Amino acid sequence: MTEHGRIAHRPRDIADCVSAYLEDGDIDGIISMFHPDCLIFFPPDQPPKSGTAGARAAFAELLEVRPRIESDVTSEVIVGDTAMLCATWRVLAPDGTVMAEGRSTEVAKRLANGGWGYLIDCPYGPPPLRTEVFAGAADH
Repeated sequence: MTEHGRIAHRPRDIADCVSAYLEDGDIDGIISMFHPDCLIFFPPDQPPKSGTAGARAAFAELLEVRPRIESDVTSEVIVGDTAMLCATWRVLAPDGTVMAEGRSTEVAKRLANGGWGYLIDCPYGPPPLRTEVFAGAADH
């Protein structure tokens, strides 16, 4: 357990922890599931969001709705304190309406608390190769 009550003991557990924090309306809990140096490629047509401030911005609007995330991890490769994940997911409003869905690719990293958190979060898969994406990411 962490100060927020949940820890992802395996990389594949991160989405379930994020979902529980979303349903609880706990933005700090959500942030605890992201590595401090994270990059979040959402929305896919915008530059990536970085760090804890980026994670906060990525989830601020969703927090008002308090949806549930259903994630089916289809691949998990762990090498030391780094992991790559692929999953199919969907975000469900409290009434069960599907708000969004996709196939994700993420890189997770072991956190200081011993759990796992997202280092690179690509909810709709990796972005296309573009100079500005990688130039911006190198600055972080």
